[in-house]
Amino acid sequence: MISSARTHDISKSNTPGEREDLPPNAELPDTLKLFVLDTNVILHDAQCLSKFQEHDIAVPITVLEELDRFKKGDSDIHFQARQFLRTLDELVGNVMSDEGASLGEGLGHFRVLLSLPFRQADQALLSDTADHRILKTALGIRELLDDREVVLVTKDTNLRLKAKAFGLVAQDYTNDKIRHLDDLYTGKRIVNGVSSEAIAQLYSEEGELPAAEVPSVVDPVTNENFVLRNGSRSVLAVYNAKTDRFRRITRTTCFGIKPRNAEQAFALEALTDQRIRLVTLSGKAGSGKTLMALAAALECESQYRQILLARPIVPLSNRDLGFLPGDATAKIEPYMQPLFDNLSVLKHENPQSRELISQMLAEERLEITPLAYIRGRSLQQTFFIVDEAQNLTPHEVKTIVTRAGEGTKIVLTGDLQQIDHPYLDSTSNGLTYVINRMKEQHLHAHVTLEKGVRSELSEVAGNLL
Repeated sequence: MISSARTHDISKSNTPGEREDLPPNAELPDTLKLFVLDTNVILHDAQCLSKFQEHDIAVPITVLEELDRFKKGDSDIHFQARQFLRTLDELVGNVMSDEGASLGEGLGHFRVLLSLPFRQADQALLSDTADHRILKTALGIRELLDDREVVLVTKDTNLRLKAKAFGLVAQDYTNDKIRHLDDLYTGKRIVNGVSSEAIAQLYSEEGELPAAEVPSVVDPVTNENFVLRNGSRSVLAVYNAKTDRFRRITRTTCFGIKPRNAEQAFALEALTDQRIRLVTLSGKAGSGKTLMALAAALECESQYRQILLARPIVPLSNRDLGFLPGDATAKIEPYMQPLFDNLSVLKHENPQSRELISQMLAEERLEITPLAYIRGRSLQQTFFIVDEAQNLTPHEVKTIVTRAGEGTKIVLTGDLQQIDHPYLDSTSNGLTYVINRMKEQHLHAHVTLEKGVRSELSEVAGNLL
C-alpha cells in the first residue's frame, strides 16, 4: 500500500532514466496513464497485468476483498481469482514498496489503492456497494493525480456509464476483443468471374484445381470455402493451403440430414473431414448449427469412442444446479433440452437410427453433460460438441480445446448475437476469440451460417423481431 502523497510523487516519472523497469534507451509517451482495474477484468483474464504496456496499474483494495470471495470453487472465475492472487503475491514479495511493484521490463508498476473519499460521489451514489467503492477510489486518485490520466477498466457497462457521468474515462477490457464483428472471419466467400475451364476442371473426376488457375481469389485461408461462379454456373470448393489447390465439395446426405444451402454443405464437409480437428460454426437461431454437428458426429461414430455433447450453464458454475430438485442428471436436463430436441429431429429424419441412438445413450457412448465438469479431463477419440459457445470466455474456450487428446475432434457452435453472459459481447466472447485466433491453422475450419432453415416463421421472426 502507498500513501497518497507518495503516489503523486512517483507518478511524475515520465523520463527513461527514472523508471528502473525500462531499458535505458526506452522512449516513454508524454503521459503515462494509470489504469484502475475492476474485479470482473481480473476474473475474465488473470494475466491482465501484462496487457497494459508501459502504463501503471492500480487495484482498489475493494477488488482484493471481492477476489477473496472467489478463491474457492471449481468454475473458471474461481480459477482466475486464485491465479491472479498467486501472481500478485509473487510480484509484490514480502512488503509492497512505496513505489509499487514493478511489472517487468518494458511494463509499468502495480499498486493497491486504499479507499479514497470523493464527496460528489458520496452525494450521488447513496448505496454502499463494491462497484461504488471502486468508482469512488478511482475518482479520488484522479483528483489526487491531476497531472495524469486515470482510466477505469471494467467489463460492467453500467459501471462505465456511472464513471463517465462523473467525467472519468472508463473503458472495456479489449485485449481479447476484435475491433468489430464485421471484421470477423466468415470462412466462406463468393467469387464471380471464374473461368469456365476452371469450373469444368473442378467438376471433373479429379475434382481439384491449382489455386493459380483462379487468380480472382486473393489471399485464401486454409480450409476456407468458396462459391466459384461464372454466369449461371457455379461450384462449391474448399482451399487447402498445404497443396495450394481447390477441391470440389459435394452436397452429401449425413445421417439423414441433407444440406439445404451452400453454407450447410461447407459445414458438413468440415465436420466429417478427419484432417480437421477443430470446427467452429456461428449463425443465427434456426440455421442448423447444432443439428448438423450431431448428424456429422453420428455419421462418423465408428471412428470415435464417444460422442460428448455439452453446453454452458450461465453462469458457468455448478452452484446454480443446486436449486433444482433431483440428482445430477435431473438437474442438468432443463439446460440440455435443446440437445435432446435435436436428437429427436435426427430420429425422425432417419428412423433406422433410433435404435443406434438409444443404444449409444445406454452405453454412454453418446453423453450429454454440462461444461462445469470439463476441467481436468483428457478426451481421447472423442467427438466433442459444445453448443452455445458464445457464452464462454476466451479462457474457458482455451480450457475446453486443450482437453483434446489423440483422435479427438471439437466442434464449437453458437449465435454471436445471443449472449447471456453479463460481461461478454459479440466481439469479446470465447467463440469469436477462437475464430479470430485459429483461422489460419490447418486443423481448424469455420463457417458462418446466415440462412435460417428451421421454418419460414423462424426465419421471418429472426429477421424482424
